[in-house]
Amino acid sequence: MQKTNEKQEIRPPQHQDHQPGVETEMIPKPVAEPRSDPRKGRLEGKVAIITGGDSGIGRAVALAFADEGADVVISYLEEEEDAYHTRREVEERGRKAVCVPGDISAETHCEELIAEAMSSFGKIDILVNNAAVQYPQESIEDITAQQLQKTFSVNIFSMFYLTKAALRHMSKGACIINTTSVTAYRGSANLVDYSSTKGAIVSFTRALSAQLADKGIRVNAVAPGPVWTPLIPATFPADHVAEFGSDVPLKRAGQPTEIAPSYVFLASDDASYITGQVLHPNGGEVING
Repeated sequence: MQKTNEKQEIRPPQHQDHQPGVETEMIPKPVAEPRSDPRKGRLEGKVAIITGGDSGIGRAVALAFADEGADVVISYLEEEEDAYHTRREVEERGRKAVCVPGDISAETHCEELIAEAMSSFGKIDILVNNAAVQYPQESIEDITAQQLQKTFSVNIFSMFYLTKAALRHMSKGACIINTTSVTAYRGSANLVDYSSTKGAIVSFTRALSAQLADKGIRVNAVAPGPVWTPLIPATFPADHVAEFGSDVPLKRAGQPTEIAPSYVFLASDDASYITGQVLHPNGGEVING
């Protein structure tokens, strides 16, 4: 199986007279053979930290990563039953899982989370910054300073804290995947502070990807549309929940299992030439930016 040479290929000056051209005359030849070994998972032997890994998108990502051969650290706030259920399912897939409760809005806890991952597995290959909170308000005048601080602390400050703590343990080939949202691009009238954090995550992803490119660490993001997770009934009134997701082109909310493959792709060598980008599993909304 042919491997991609990660070093800069030497390409001598060359020209072909007719389009679309002939591949056999190219020096060097393009690499087209599949890079992954079909007998092994795409994340075989990797260690991933997933915030909000107890339920929703985070849980689906944990299970998908385990299916691909990764061990996982499940970061969660206090939903112990969900976290332990996810851990059991990871272990049923033949992989290891460690559950670490705590509030990622606190920098000290983020440092402890990274220390626990290193103590348990000795390395960090993938960091998935996924956990978030949202508190709908009809008017910006109803968003208190306390709510604003909480939303930003959980949704974006934690990504700075965790990345800073994890980077010293990450080497070339590692990756960071951040969960942003469709609201970063189209906004949401009753989620102004939440949408603002999700826009910040897009910029954070792009800036950090440029900073870490020389280290060989890729940074990307996923911007889901409406997804059926515990955050929805915990956030919105019952009548809104009943109609949740019906306004997108596919006329329904997505399931976490439909979002997880985006994370698997970005974490794997299949995405080795992708950094600073955002994937959009959102039910058909067209996004600019």
